[in-house]
Amino acid sequence: QVQLVESGGGLVQAGGSLRLSCAASGRTFGSYAMGWFRQAPGKEREFVTYISWSGISTYYADSVKGRFTISRDNAKNTVYLQMNSLKPEDTAVYYCAAGLQASATTQTYDYWGQGTQVTVSS
Repeated sequence: QVQLVESGGGLVQAGGSLRLSCAASGRTFGSYAMGWFRQAPGKEREFVTYISWSGISTYYADSVKGRFTISRDNAKNTVYLQMNSLKPEDTAVYYCAAGLQASATTQTYDYWGQGTQVTVSS
């Protein structure tokens, strides 16, 4: 069992930066691939990025490539999402997720956090 808690969301102006954190409970955090997804009002949850259990492999949605960076610290049971050059269209609730396989699909992930709101004003 893994419990995930996101933090770091907030209100930021376009062009600004935020860093999201996702703290995980459980001693098996290092065994899980971690993903970030987001959901805007009235839209489906969409993939943002993932990182493999080792941290060696990462993958990004085209919409965030070059602006967002995912990283993890297995010693701290935490995964991060550094978001730079934020745009109003990045406004959404951001969720972290844990699964045994890194994937861009929601169905692959077994555990989800409660989400943190990111709002980017123009």
